[in-house]
This record gives sequence, C-alpha cells and structure tokens, in this order.
Amino acid sequence: MQTGYFGEFGGAFIPEILHETFRRLTEAYEAARADPAFWNEYLRLMENYSGRPTPLTFAGNLSRQFGRRVYIKREDLNQTGAHKANNVMGQGLLMRRMGKTRAIAETGAGQHGMACATMAARMGFECVIYMGAEDVERQRSNVFWMERLGATVVPVTSGSRTLKDAVNEAMRDWVGSMDHTHYVLGTACGAHPFPEMVSWFQSIIGLEARKQILEAEGRLPTHVYACVGGGSNAMGIFQGFLDDPDVTLVGVEAGGKGLASGHHASRLASGSGAIGVAQGYKTFFLQNDDGQMLDTHSVAAGLDYVGVSPILAHLHASGRIRCEAATDREVLDALQRLMRQEGLIPALESSHAVAQAFKELPTLPPEAVVIINLSGRGDKDIFTIADALEDPGWRRYIRKKAADYSVNEA
Repeated sequence: MQTGYFGEFGGAFIPEILHETFRRLTEAYEAARADPAFWNEYLRLMENYSGRPTPLTFAGNLSRQFGRRVYIKREDLNQTGAHKANNVMGQGLLMRRMGKTRAIAETGAGQHGMACATMAARMGFECVIYMGAEDVERQRSNVFWMERLGATVVPVTSGSRTLKDAVNEAMRDWVGSMDHTHYVLGTACGAHPFPEMVSWFQSIIGLEARKQILEAEGRLPTHVYACVGGGSNAMGIFQGFLDDPDVTLVGVEAGGKGLASGHHASRLASGSGAIGVAQGYKTFFLQNDDGQMLDTHSVAAGLDYVGVSPILAHLHASGRIRCEAATDREVLDALQRLMRQEGLIPALESSHAVAQAFKELPTLPPEAVVIINLSGRGDKDIFTIADALEDPGWRRYIRKKAADYSVNEA
C-alpha cells in the first residue's frame, strides 16, 4: 500500500512550500513511533498529568432497563474533559523533539483548542487557536478558558464560519510560520502523517478499553459505539478491536435536523458524501456536483465538519465499521436520559453515540455487551443545550444579560 493511503483514501495533497515541513514531520513521527522510550514517556505523562487510564464504567441502571450489559468508556474524565488531551500531549512531546516553539490549532467544539492551550501552557509554547466565528459564540466558555490559559483565539469569519474554515486558516498560518510552528491538527484527518499519527496517540483509548472489558466480563464486547466528526475518538477506541471480526464497530455521525432536510453533517451513513480531495487529503466530503463544499449542520460543534478521517472512510468502504446518523432531537433525548439514569453529563458530540446505542440496544441479543465511548463531558454545551431545550431559566438569564449590556453601553 502506498505510504499515507488507506485503500484509496488519504495521501498528502499539499502545496510545494509545505513539502519539506511534512517530510520533517513524517521523519520525526516515524522515529518517535520506533522509539519505545517515547511511548513510555507519553504513557507516564498521560498517567500523571491527565489521569489515565480512564475508567470503563458499568451502567447498571441502563443495563437493567435494556436487559443487556452496557459499559461507558469515560474519556470525559480525561484532562480538559475530553479525549482531545491524548493527541495534543503526544504532539506536544513531538514538538519538543523537533525543536518547535509555537503551536497552532483549529477547533470546533473548543475541546481541542482548550487541550492545545493547556499543553502549550504546560510545555512553554506560544499558542494560537483558529475557531469558526459561529463556534466562538456557541462555545464561549471554552474560548474563555483558552484565553485564560494564554492562547490567542482567532475567530474565523469566512465561509460557513465553522470547523472547516478554521482548518483553512490554520493551514494559511502554517505556510508562513513553519520554521518555528507546529500545526497540532486535532483529528485523524488532513495530509499524511496526521491521520495515522493522531490515531496512534488516540489508540490509548482502545488499548485500555480492551483490557478493561476483558477484566470486567472475561470476554470482548459485541458492540462498540463512538461518535464521528473528523474521527479521532472513534479511531481511538476502534483500534482496540479492529482485529476482532465478532466485535461490531458503529460510528455515529451528525444527522442534524434530519437527513431528508439536508441540514446535517453525515458523509458516510447517509451516502451524501462524495469522494474528493480537500484540505490535504482524499476522503468522503459533503460537496456539490462541482466539488464545492456544502454547509453542514449539527447541534454539536465538534461534528459540524464537511470531511471524515480517510482511515474511517476506508474501514467503512471495506465493511469493517458500520456508520449511522443521529438527529439533533435524538441526541438531546439521549443526553437527558443518560443524565437522569446514570448521573453522567455527556458532551453533545458523545451523545450521538449514546443515541444510536439506545436505538439499537432493544434489538440486540440478551447476551450483548456494549461499550459506548463517552468522548467528552457536557460542561461546554450548557448554553447550547439550554437553548435547544428552550429552558425558561436560560431564556430569563439571556434577557437579563442583554438588558444589563444595554444599560452599561448607555
């Protein structure tokens, strides 16, 4: 197989000016991957700083109600509240190895941006985060923390003002600053070696989950569910079970307002995606007949993305993973059910996996053992969720803040 490709997907479609940067990055990554000391340093860092291993929690109430055994992989307990820390801490160690001093990143839900800002603060790097202007507004709490951590947050006002536009701006920055800057790409997308490299750092999720479920059940799960935006958390947990054909792997994309409405971000489940090349790699993108990228929609900012990991595209095309989509309404319902019945507050992104698992659990064999990857916690989504649920207390709060703002301005 050609380097950097997964089946027909992947590659490195980059401008000539970046070829040397990518060559050096690939060499540094491959050297680190071949060095057991690097992985051991990474494991120690994640244990002592980020709180790994994260638990595999038995969901007793849900298990009784569904009559199947349900476990939840708790990436919400990771440093900064999501799986994103796994990748950024690994890339931070790689930055040190390469002698880079400035980190740039894109972010949608803000979790990757906050994780990157945290890594930069700990390791002494300058940090700039590009974030779609729409996402800046709906993820204001994460923007606040990024700035408090010392990062510069740049709102991106071009295009749809969401994640794909933030990626474009980060790439433009990198072209002009590559001598001292590393682009800490947040998901398993982009040009080689990013999909493979990000997946390697995220594989810690699946390695832990496999060990934990064998200890808890004495056997492998029958089903594993993970949400899919770019695909890093899904790649993370799926890698623990890719070589086990009896384990069904289900990726759950954003169905938005419904696939029939056209307001969604599902590239694989709906068949809406078409193979194309953009942002440095070949995969399924939501695009029109002329190859122009379409606007996407999801209540979850982190899933509001036009492309998908080339590795997941290959796994889907080869039949190793199955992809489904959950609508915004299903996601909100699943989120509330998980909160009320297990006392867990999932991120909107993670709630897509929860929603699909809830739809399928009643139809699974009674002996089924299910793992749901809870890729992040929902603190960041409090205002989005309250608004979506039309919470009257939230509406009163907004009216009061608006009134206070008007008085202060006057």
